[in-house]
Amino acid sequence: MIASLMLAALCAGCVGSALESKREAPEVYRLAAPTLPDAGGPLPAALSVGRPRAPVALDTERIAVAGPGSQFDYYAGVRWAEPAPLMLQQLLVQALASDGRFATVVAAPSRVPTEYLLDVELRQFEATREGAGAPAVHVRLQATLLDSRSGLRLASFVAESTVTAGDDRRAAVVAAFEEATRQAIASTVAAARSSSASAGASP
Repeated sequence: MIASLMLAALCAGCVGSALESKREAPEVYRLAAPTLPDAGGPLPAALSVGRPRAPVALDTERIAVAGPGSQFDYYAGVRWAEPAPLMLQQLLVQALASDGRFATVVAAPSRVPTEYLLDVELRQFEATREGAGAPAVHVRLQATLLDSRSGLRLASFVAESTVTAGDDRRAAVVAAFEEATRQAIASTVAAARSSSASAGASP
């Protein structure tokens, strides 16, 4: 059998068909960062945002979907442009920078020295199906604001959101991911701003 396949691949008329994949390229999506107004009250301090830790099932470009009970799978023919934790790190950096609380916001690791570190754990980032209705998207982040120099924990908070897709189409599910992510990130930014103030880091 193996010898037959090797001979077929060597045939001039068969090389193209042997190497050409009939599988269509997946649709690739990247979520947009939430647009947050500059809330003022800036600190003369820099913040680094760590790459969110995540379960193996979520640390991937594949778009997760959970079913009844303990069922877990991924949407076929569609994926994120980069692994979900990396995408969320970039979105958090952009949102925190636009908020204006910290003078500088960078993604960790970075050569830029920072006074604060936002440590993030991605606990949920999936669509769920219950019956024949449209899926609901769940995003849940556990974040901790740390003093980068001492390692002291300044505050911990959870940001989460659930958004039901408009229908069962993949584009509608991605739109629900974008809205749920926007809400969770906006909540994270607000908590980081409040925590930095309550920790005694007044502008």
